[in-house]
Amino acid sequence: MPLPVDHAIEPMLAKAVTGVPATAPGGGPLSYEPKWDGFRGVVAYDGETVEIGSRGGKTLTRYFPDLVEGLAAALPGPCVLDGEVVVPAGEPGSQRLDWEALSQRIHPAASRVAKLAAETPASFIAFDLLAEGDRSLLDAPFRERRAALEALLPAPAAPLFITRVTEDASLAERWLAEFEGAGLDGVVAKPLDAVYAPGKRTMLKVKHHRTADVIATGYRIHASGHGVGSLLVSLYDDEGVLRQVGGVSAFTTKVRDEMIDALAPMVERDEHGEPVRGSSERNRFSSSKDTSFVVLRPELVLEVRYDQMEGDRFRHTVQLERWRPDRDARSCTFEQLEVPHAYDLGAVLA
Repeated sequence: MPLPVDHAIEPMLAKAVTGVPATAPGGGPLSYEPKWDGFRGVVAYDGETVEIGSRGGKTLTRYFPDLVEGLAAALPGPCVLDGEVVVPAGEPGSQRLDWEALSQRIHPAASRVAKLAAETPASFIAFDLLAEGDRSLLDAPFRERRAALEALLPAPAAPLFITRVTEDASLAERWLAEFEGAGLDGVVAKPLDAVYAPGKRTMLKVKHHRTADVIATGYRIHASGHGVGSLLVSLYDDEGVLRQVGGVSAFTTKVRDEMIDALAPMVERDEHGEPVRGSSERNRFSSSKDTSFVVLRPELVLEVRYDQMEGDRFRHTVQLERWRPDRDARSCTFEQLEVPHAYDLGAVLA
């Protein structure tokens, strides 16, 4: 049947705030829920076919055949859900979200898609109901949409789950601290009386903010061909080996150009005086296929702001806080990083 809301609808977004808020902007009650670390997805099921739209308006359907099949079997009737596509990893009792495995699911080869669907099956965490049958819920307040979602899916099971919610700000604070150990990356607050506003930052999000002193070990030229596009940063491990941990970017044009000159004395050069270039695996810090970079002597220290780690790398691109000429590069080790206590993903989903 035709649905009143399309899977290509632009999802409602969240504005970053520094702490768990007590009330909505302008007053009013809030509903709090965990912030899932995956791909935002809008699932549209017309009773026969499942389509999964992304935040950017692209279709994710072909990359998740396992999820399409599972959702078609789990959904009781035509509906449109807003939520998050995630990939759990680990044994029951010690599971967590696996961002790397999720990222690898986006692949052009159908054979690779099928292989990964079997090896790293995905789940969908629903947190809003945009339409049910031929009725749009976009103009209904969130409290009504949430009640309708719970009525639609009274006993969800893998691969379809409903995110937990609370109206208790103190419990949300606890979730912020505990759920990071399961791979989640914060808390979202939604005004209970607000309608669904596509593309608008009506929600509020709270993420972890931490700092670390890292070593600048390389840079890539900006896509424009001028200035520093991104800095590569590293830390020393327990054996004294320098390991790349991520990238710093989002510089202004003025800063990009100034940084080229400031870093020039630190560039490693070969016997002919030419800059030494290195290469690394393509990753989320570089949208270009060219992963080469100009190597810097590991002497410059900078303080960066980050939210969480994924293994031994920063989960997201980090932000430059300040340069630290007072710090010895050899003192920049993994020991300074805060490691969250492990928390079972299953307990978050329960």
